[in-house]
Amino acid sequence: MLGLVKKIFGDANEREVKRLLKTVEQINGLESTVAHLSDEQLRIKTDEFRDRITKGESLDDILPEAFAVVREASKRVLAMRHFDVQLIGGMVLHHGKIAEMRTGEGKTLVGTLAVYLNALKGEGVHVITVNDYLAQRDSALMGQIYSFLGMTVGCNLHGLTHEEKQEAYACDITYGTNNEFGFDYLRDNMVLYKEQMVQRPLHYAIIDEVDSILVDEARTPLIISGQAQKSTELYYAADRMIVRLTDVEDFTVDIKLRSIALTESGVTKVEKAFNIENLFAHDNVTLNHHINQALRARYIMKRDVDYVVQEDEVVIVDEFTGRLMAGRRYSEGLHQAIEAKEQLTVQNESMTLATITFQNYFRMYRKLAGMTGTAKTEEEEFKRIYGLDVIQVPTNRQMIRVDIPDVVYKSENGKYRAVVEEIVSRHATGQPVLVGTVSIENSERISEMLKKKGIKHQVLNAKYHAEEAEIISSAGQHGTVTIATNMAGRGTDILLGAGVIEIGGLHIMGTERHESRRIDNQLRGRAGRQGDPGSSQFYLSMQDELMRRFGADNIMGMMERLGFDEDSPIESKLISRAIESAQKRVEGSNFDTRRIVLQYDDVINLQREKIYGDRRAILSSDNIREIITGMTKSVVTRAVESHCSDNDVPEDWDLDSLITYAHTQFLPDDSLSKDDLWGKEKEEIIEFLIAKVEKLYDEREESIGAETMREFEKVVVLRAVDSKWMDHIDSMDHLRQGIHLRAYGGNDPLREYQFEGHNMFLSMIERIEEEITMYIMRAQVQTAPKREAVAEGQAVDSKAEEGPKKPKTRSGNEVGRNDPCPCGSGKKYKLCHGRIG
Repeated sequence: MLGLVKKIFGDANEREVKRLLKTVEQINGLESTVAHLSDEQLRIKTDEFRDRITKGESLDDILPEAFAVVREASKRVLAMRHFDVQLIGGMVLHHGKIAEMRTGEGKTLVGTLAVYLNALKGEGVHVITVNDYLAQRDSALMGQIYSFLGMTVGCNLHGLTHEEKQEAYACDITYGTNNEFGFDYLRDNMVLYKEQMVQRPLHYAIIDEVDSILVDEARTPLIISGQAQKSTELYYAADRMIVRLTDVEDFTVDIKLRSIALTESGVTKVEKAFNIENLFAHDNVTLNHHINQALRARYIMKRDVDYVVQEDEVVIVDEFTGRLMAGRRYSEGLHQAIEAKEQLTVQNESMTLATITFQNYFRMYRKLAGMTGTAKTEEEEFKRIYGLDVIQVPTNRQMIRVDIPDVVYKSENGKYRAVVEEIVSRHATGQPVLVGTVSIENSERISEMLKKKGIKHQVLNAKYHAEEAEIISSAGQHGTVTIATNMAGRGTDILLGAGVIEIGGLHIMGTERHESRRIDNQLRGRAGRQGDPGSSQFYLSMQDELMRRFGADNIMGMMERLGFDEDSPIESKLISRAIESAQKRVEGSNFDTRRIVLQYDDVINLQREKIYGDRRAILSSDNIREIITGMTKSVVTRAVESHCSDNDVPEDWDLDSLITYAHTQFLPDDSLSKDDLWGKEKEEIIEFLIAKVEKLYDEREESIGAETMREFEKVVVLRAVDSKWMDHIDSMDHLRQGIHLRAYGGNDPLREYQFEGHNMFLSMIERIEEEITMYIMRAQVQTAPKREAVAEGQAVDSKAEEGPKKPKTRSGNEVGRNDPCPCGSGKKYKLCHGRIG
């Protein structure tokens, strides 16, 4: 049916490419004209284009000429001329879409076209890469083109000073990693003065390896974290307890979902060990959490697969690249549980000060585009989540790589013996071989087997990533054998050495299917670049993770019935289809997970945008009295509404309590009596109290001076907003962790989260207004007010924390939790106006 539709209407991708080819002809028609310009005339074109934009021309109007200028500049500066298909890729990026281009087709050069064109508007273009090495490499290399054409280029790296970051963001074009751009956004929304911000409004971004950033890393948020002061002994106690439990009898493990749960027997043993009656009682929530994390750490998280231990520290292994994520930590106590399991010193947990997912960060750009070698399999996700279409750009030369059918072995031992034998065989001919593995453990296993065979080879995994680019770039040389975890070295071209083309090019060997077809395609795509010869083949076993999760038992039984031994491979279209079907199911499941994560994050994202927007308005404004007046009116109105109910006659209104509240919140003691309010309508009481508050406001401003009052207002507002927002993030996180239990009551957890999250946000706003009103109207200002951060923290990304954390701090002028409340109630601050909730 699909074939018939394509025959009648044509393929949408093909039609788009044909449409863009018309513009390619225009660009090519300008090539000879542009080639006759001098270097200075070529550079002046930038000023000419900007002037034309100012006078009303669109970027689309200028595109053919701008692309021709960039192509000519590249020829002169880098001796690299854009192919026609690269011009197509540049237009795809300019139109805010994803350009899928095969490995070796020159994606980095393609980006220069759209980057230059969009930078002409002077609003800043961000080029996002997956690591600092690529950001530095690309900004230095491609930056020569931009500089030649009179544009400024910055590189936003981790560890830059505040001034260096501002300088980088002020450039026409800024390169950097997704983490650094996201963290800068969060940090900008924690600054105390507008001059401390580094980012400009988010205009246009091109994401290199877009699938890695917007898909692989979409589930895990960026976090600014401080330290929570909690005892670490419970982690050790939980670990000591769960090692006494028995698999199946006391707990069950779900391989598919990577989840673990106690059985009734297990619950009973835990309750007995900790001398409690009910593990699921409210008082035991913390213990229950620690037990669950201890189970996950010991029975799901695997050493040398999910993490390694180096110098008495647990270091996370990135599941997609195989790199070590040094200095980063799992969240929600999992990292501490692993530390307890490995008998290391357990570090304190952290508290979240600010957070955002890559999904919501990148959706804030007015225009977004991306490029990768593998995006089509995730096309639906890109469209539904980000509104990005995927366009497959044709290769410059025909792809002639040979993809050999998978072979399946009964056991891992048989598979690895076959892999090594194949490496030995191809190495004997001088053909370079790149072996892809899914874990550090497997890469070292193959390495040991090759050493016994006397085969010289390079191992590229998370333990040796310092020389990553150099090792991967030389993987195409004659007689080279390279073992790499997943797609380590991604973004680095593999060039074929002398004589390699004649013996078949680079041969790719996959030692296990990944749960995503896209990751397998990335590995295959390392061979056959730019029309080079090459080949690929995957070696599987019935003991592989993917095979065990999806129906390996039936195939294993068939192999045993037919008498297959460990070293006998089976090739079957049935198995190949089963594997692809399994991968599609996992991809669908992962997409659903990311979609659900986004739906939940969208709830707090709307709240975040509101808080951050208001916060920026406060920082940018010279006088926020009008904002505070609106808050005081809200506080007064709510107070009167709650004490003077429409359901009661005026004689039954609780005026005494209203007066007490007014004296503690916004009016001096004994400045209000019952006689002042008696006989008035509710609206009249509100107007009367607001008038008294405004009069008092005027008196306070006159006594301390307008300039001091303006700064005092910002000190109070920023402190209240920041402290309450941080508490709110923590509360929303706790709500999110337990909301799935609502499903047992027949309720939709997401709708419950949206409803309760909205109410919690409104409650937070009310608490912010109350605190601001109280301090503005009652606090004594004896010294010049000074803005101070409520808390300081460190960046945490992708389920991991970076660097040492600083504990939450308070300024010298801030009221301590156990100090007397400034309202004069006689209660401790934490039990009065400092309470949460």
